[in-house]
Amino acid sequence: MEFLKSHNVPQAIGPYSQAVKVNGMIYTSGQIALTPSGEMTELDIKKQTRQVLTNLRNLLEDSGSSLQNVVKANIYLANMEDFGIVNVIYAEFFGDHKPARSTVAVKTLPKNALVEIDVIATSLATTSW
Repeated sequence: MEFLKSHNVPQAIGPYSQAVKVNGMIYTSGQIALTPSGEMTELDIKKQTRQVLTNLRNLLEDSGSSLQNVVKANIYLANMEDFGIVNVIYAEFFGDHKPARSTVAVKTLPKNALVEIDVIATSLATTSW
């Protein structure tokens, strides 16, 4: 088991790792819309979703993977009415790659974020989908 850390994403705000690699798979902790310097993005679902996905992309790339290696994504929304907006931005980041995914509404998220996403990805540089 390898605990992964990137300086291109916000530092963990609790007693957990940004990501863990085990048996060729990378499991990320949930990312909210914090900038790498730890500042919260404004309360706008589009801006927050872009920041979260940018954080995940940076974390995966710094760990030897990419969004194209994601096999499963979990999305947590403070408001399910944002589902459509999040889908559009999610598609911009993932393109034709369509990993398995769950989306759930939650009562609240850390720092009152509007969206949180975590992923599971292969640690291989390329995949043969």
